[in-house]
Amino acid sequence: MRAFCTKLPHGLFSLVFPDDCRICHRSLTGWTRVPVCAECLHAPKPFSADYFCVTCGTPFRNEFPLDEQGQCGLCRQGLRGFDKAYCYGEYDGALRDLIHLFKYRGVKPIGATLAKYLPSALPLDLQVDVVVPVPLNWRKQWKRGFNQAEVLAAYVARRRGWKLARILRRKRGSEHQASLSNSERRLNVERAFRAASRVDGMRVLLVDDVMTTGSTARACALALKRAGAKSVTLLTLARVDRRLAVPSAKTYIGSSE
Repeated sequence: MRAFCTKLPHGLFSLVFPDDCRICHRSLTGWTRVPVCAECLHAPKPFSADYFCVTCGTPFRNEFPLDEQGQCGLCRQGLRGFDKAYCYGEYDGALRDLIHLFKYRGVKPIGATLAKYLPSALPLDLQVDVVVPVPLNWRKQWKRGFNQAEVLAAYVARRRGWKLARILRRKRGSEHQASLSNSERRLNVERAFRAASRVDGMRVLLVDDVMTTGSTARACALALKRAGAKSVTLLTLARVDRRLAVPSAKTYIGSSE
């Protein structure tokens, strides 16, 4: 009887306000703040690759872009800005759909579910002094109502007992990155960020939702290092797998930057 009474409000709500999963479109059986079924919520899988850079995590089709230490060319040249990168999964399939619902469809409660994937992507012995989210342009944040990177960063900070600091600022608006080539992305975010306070000698965990080319993360990491950061580790929920991209004039083959 107690179980029946507990489920009754959920059943009545679903009867009056029927809804379908926003991903697979199957009917939802119970009341929930997240309009996604349990199967789709748990569908994302950890990122995997046979060959990847040990520093930035970029996946490759074979081992030839890597040196004996397992680093790619960009990391060997110190062009990444950050010192290490981790991500949970590939920016595709269910994970991509969930991120789109979170960012672009205003389903903020999904953020709590997505954030739970992040701690498993980090080494248990990782030492961090402060967690810093990648900031949004103020117009985008005003329109969206929240910064998705801040939602994710806050969860990781609470889970690991680390300090959260919203110290990065965008000095100017930047053009939407999705329509730009890799070189244009780098120029677009060049010096676009600054740190509002010093982080002298600190080990910083920089958090964002998606790593596409790494240009934004690089610009943020350089801003943090100009503010005195000892190291910057990047953590993202997902990353674009360039191995699956169709080569074009705008694609820098074999690298995520």
